Amino acid sequence: MLQNTFTRLFSIAAFISLFTSCFKDSGTKTYKIYTPIFQTTQQVRASIKNDVPKSINSVGKMVLLGNYIYLNEPQKGIHIIDNSNPSKPINKAFINIPGNENLAIKDNFLYADCFTDLMAIDISNPNNIVTKNFINNLFPERRNINGFSVDSGKIIVDWQVRDTTINLDIAEGQGIWRNGSYITSNVFMGGISFSSAASASSGKGIGVTGSTSKYAIVDNYLYALTSTELKTINIAQADAPKAATTTTVTWGLETVFPFKNNLFLGTQTGMYIYGLSNPEKPNQLSLFTHARLCDPVIADDKYAFVTLHSNNNPSTGFFTCMGDLNQLDIIDITDVTKSKWLKSYNFTRPYGLSKDGNLLFICDSEAGLKIFDATDPLNLKQTKTMAIGTTSDVIALDGIAYVTTSEGLYQFSYKNRNNITLLSKISLNN
Repeated sequence: MLQNTFTRLFSIAAFISLFTSCFKDSGTKTYKIYTPIFQTTQQVRASIKNDVPKSINSVGKMVLLGNYIYLNEPQKGIHIIDNSNPSKPINKAFINIPGNENLAIKDNFLYADCFTDLMAIDISNPNNIVTKNFINNLFPERRNINGFSVDSGKIIVDWQVRDTTINLDIAEGQGIWRNGSYITSNVFMGGISFSSAASASSGKGIGVTGSTSKYAIVDNYLYALTSTELKTINIAQADAPKAATTTTVTWGLETVFPFKNNLFLGTQTGMYIYGLSNPEKPNQLSLFTHARLCDPVIADDKYAFVTLHSNNNPSTGFFTCMGDLNQLDIIDITDVTKSKWLKSYNFTRPYGLSKDGNLLFICDSEAGLKIFDATDPLNLKQTKTMAIGTTSDVIALDGIAYVTTSEGLYQFSYKNRNNITLLSKISLNN
């Protein structure tokens, strides 16, 4: 009797479990629907203008020139920060540039991407910036937004977001394009992912870019990367840039660093060195190959410093760099035609880096900013670690280290290398 009762109870429990399982599989779930908001390219170009300062919600690439910091907010535009007093930077203005990811500056002209186009913007008067010209469709691959191709002549400038409950199971991180909307449970809305010495006291010259930059200016040429190509743009006439040549390099182009008439290209498969003996037609001098990883690169007279990491966007969980190595490689470039590996150092997940004299600054992602005595690059000595959130890029210039992180923009003084101090922090509005 007891056995029969147990059997009946077990059967009922199994039935309830089965029913619950079936209900879960066919049940409802709430998702966010992102519906694209379109504008024509003409509307977008007309909207590129200076605006009142806006709170900074995320940080991307940065350029330093004179007393100003030009800080990209991915897909939105560029914040202009008056840094006359590094202890008290002032957010002065915002340039609305939909789809902006990259920027470079020479004298009074800002060159910035606006989705597929390159814009030439006169910034001689920060209170009244003027778009002077553009190169149409210089970056055709940027027409793809979240994996979907947008018709030529139209641009997704924003997304309308609403919650919805649907009878559909979608794995985390995946999405479905349906009836003009993007349905997802965990969408990354960042779009398709991706210096020369200048005086910090002068408003003229070439802006200093970070190691994660996709743009570099050398003399009268702007060099810009797509995922596979090196674009050469003639900017001798600043307000009328002209696309000159396109050089196919390799898949996975990521960063470009100019040094002494050479371009150091960081890719997911290696470091390329291109010469500029003919600035309009860069030529490959050498290649240092490595496993498939992301690799910003900087250089000095003798060495290239290459950070290799397995994930270029830890905060999103998108592992685009593959591999599982996280290290700094030291490359001998005394002969740029025969680059040669010398030594590697292990890191947590190194990304942007910068060097000023014998001080080497490395953004070690979640581990913060690490500072090294690089008097002998084959015997680096760590002198300091700044725990400042997830770091992404750093520019060390004239005694100040400018660091972009998941928490905002930091400035540190290293004029006394034995007492590196925080000057200021601009926090994100999140």
